[in-house]
Amino acid sequence: QGDTGPHAPDTGPHAAPYPPAQPPAEHVAAEAAAASVADTRYSWQSPAALPWQQADRPPAPAATRPPERRRRTLGAGVVVLLVLVALLGGIVLGALGARALWPAPSSAGLPPSGTSPTSTERSPESVAGIASAALESTVYIEVVGGNVGSSGSGMVLREDGYVVTNNHVIAPAADGDGRVTLTFADGSKEDADIVGRTVDYDLAVLHVERAGLTPLPLADSDAVVVGDTAIAVGAPLGLEGTVTSGIISALNRPVEAGQGGEATSFINAIQTDAAINPGNSGGPLLNGAGEVIGINTAIAQAGGRQAGSIGLGFAIPANQVRRTAEEIIETGQATYPVIGVALDTRYTGEGVLVLEEDAGDNPAVTPGGPGEAAGIEPGDVITHFDGQPVTQPSERIGAVRSRAPGDVVVLTVRDGSGAPREVEVTLGEMVSD
Repeated sequence: QGDTGPHAPDTGPHAAPYPPAQPPAEHVAAEAAAASVADTRYSWQSPAALPWQQADRPPAPAATRPPERRRRTLGAGVVVLLVLVALLGGIVLGALGARALWPAPSSAGLPPSGTSPTSTERSPESVAGIASAALESTVYIEVVGGNVGSSGSGMVLREDGYVVTNNHVIAPAADGDGRVTLTFADGSKEDADIVGRTVDYDLAVLHVERAGLTPLPLADSDAVVVGDTAIAVGAPLGLEGTVTSGIISALNRPVEAGQGGEATSFINAIQTDAAINPGNSGGPLLNGAGEVIGINTAIAQAGGRQAGSIGLGFAIPANQVRRTAEEIIETGQATYPVIGVALDTRYTGEGVLVLEEDAGDNPAVTPGGPGEAAGIEPGDVITHFDGQPVTQPSERIGAVRSRAPGDVVVLTVRDGSGAPREVEVTLGEMVSD
C-alpha cells in the first residue's frame, strides 16, 4: 500500500486485475467544483488517492480499507457547512455595512438649530448696533446739473434739516441751475438747497424743509489714535445703506485733491482701511462709540487708475467738519487759516523752501502777513510745524488748514546760515471759494 511509483501487477495465484473503475457521478461534480475554487478558497489535503484513482491496485484488507462512503459524506458536509458559514457571514457584514452607510432615521427628526430663540437684537456697542443707528441718519444724495450728474452720501448734522456732505458731490448743481435730491433711510425723498460750500476743505452744507431728524454726534477727532475702530457708512456705487469696518490706519495724512478743474483741496486727513468706494463720499466715518470722527472724502488709486477700495481711504477730521459747517450755516461761507508765504514745489531738500523771490503776482512772503510779522524771509527753510517734521509743501499746507484763523503755531525755521530758530506765528484768515 505504500507504493508510490508505477504499479506492477501481482503474479501470484490469486492475482487478477480489477476492471477499470469509473468514479461516481457525484465525485466527478465535486472534483470539478473543487478545482474551480482551489486557488482562492480551500484545497483538498487527503494523502491517499481517491477511490476511483486506485483502479490498478488490489483492494486493501477490510480492516484497513478507507471508509469510502463515509469520506464522501463528510466531504459534502464540509462543503455545505462552509457555504452556510460564508452566506451567514455575508449577511452579517452586509447588514453592518448598510447600517454604517445608511443609518436608520431617528424618530426624533433633525437636530434643532439652537436652544435659544432666534433674535436680531445686537449690543449698541457692536458694529451691528452702531451701524443700525448710523444708517438712520445717513442720506443718499443724487445731483443733476445741466448734462452732468453725480451721487454720493451725506449725514444729518442738525435735527432742523441740515445735512453735511462733500463739495465735490454737489458741485454739478453749485451754479444754481441743478437739482439736489436726498433719499432718507425710510425711503422718502426731499429736494435740498445748498447753504454753502468750500472747495478748500471739500465740504458743503445742505438744507431740507424737514424737522425732527436725528443727527449723528461729532467726536473730538484729536482724540483718535491709530488702531481705533473705524466704521464707514454710505452709498458706494449707489448701493444705499452700505456699511464697512476697519481701523484707523494713520493720522495727519496730507491729501491733495483736485475737483474737476476747481481749486485744489488740501486736507489733513484721517486714513482708514475700512472699504471706501466712489459714492461713499460725504458719508460718516464712525468710531467704536458710534460718534463721527470724519467725513469720507477720497481714496488712493493704484497707478492713477480709477478703481475701488485698495484699503487706503481718507476722511476729513470731525473737528474740521464742525468748525467749517458752523461757519457755513452762520455766514454762508467758510474761512481757512494762512501763514502768508509761498513755497517752492521744486525743492527736494530737508523741510520746505520759501520762494527766494516773488513769482509774478504771488509774493514769496505776503507783505504785512503773519509770516512777515514772525520774521520769515524769502529763501528760509521751514523744517518743523509745532514740533512735527515737514517734508513736502502739501504737509505744511494741510497742517495749517487743520487749524483755525487766530491760532498760534510754532515753526522751526532755518535761514541761509543753516542756524535753526523757532518762531511763533498767529495764523491769518482767508475766505474760501
